[in-house]
Amino acid sequence: MKNRAWIKVFFLIIFLVLILVLYESGIFHFFLDRNQLKSFLDNLGPFSFIGFIIFQALQVVVAPIPGEVTGFIGGYIYGPLLGIILSTVGLTLGSFLAFIFSKTLGRPFVEKFVRKETIEHYEYLLKHRRVAFLIFLLFLIPGFPKDYLCYILGLGPISTKEFLFISTMGRFSGTVLLTLGGTFFRHQQYYKFFAILGAAIVILIVSIVSRDKLEGLFQKWLPSENKK
Repeated sequence: MKNRAWIKVFFLIIFLVLILVLYESGIFHFFLDRNQLKSFLDNLGPFSFIGFIIFQALQVVVAPIPGEVTGFIGGYIYGPLLGIILSTVGLTLGSFLAFIFSKTLGRPFVEKFVRKETIEHYEYLLKHRRVAFLIFLLFLIPGFPKDYLCYILGLGPISTKEFLFISTMGRFSGTVLLTLGGTFFRHQQYYKFFAILGAAIVILIVSIVSRDKLEGLFQKWLPSENKK
């Protein structure tokens, strides 16, 4: 028990230091400026790959940072194939860290960063192991709070290996979309860029409007003992 307590303290200190550094250094605002971010990554030279992966991971752990910015930048700088690979690695790393922080430090810690109402809304995901396909569908929905979901799922019985597989596959379509958008914009293929942007906006609006209905439909597929 004492060892577990010390582990929680250790993780908590690391997390709080990370938040403090990001805030005091102005990195929150830095993430929001596409031109600054691109310039910084270009200046890293061969280390830009590592820098970009870290940025993608941090935008998951520090949920207020918009992933759309870094995802678009990935396509703009690295092109479609490498952009998708680097974004996927970064998102997977960030998802893992958020999940492990939650798994290690527990609900009181998560409630400091995720609203209690949001946790309670998705509590049905924590009461049974056989919700893998449902979780995958939730990660698939555009505009869904995937970063918060990483923290919430860390409170449940899902294994780390299962979580990483589901979250990575669920995020993949969004990663491809953002990366292609950045690639088209860089090559001034504006008709393709606006076509993919228009499609993304339509999908996003439909998803937001019908999200509650979709969740209700998904919950009907849960095992009977998992329903309320």
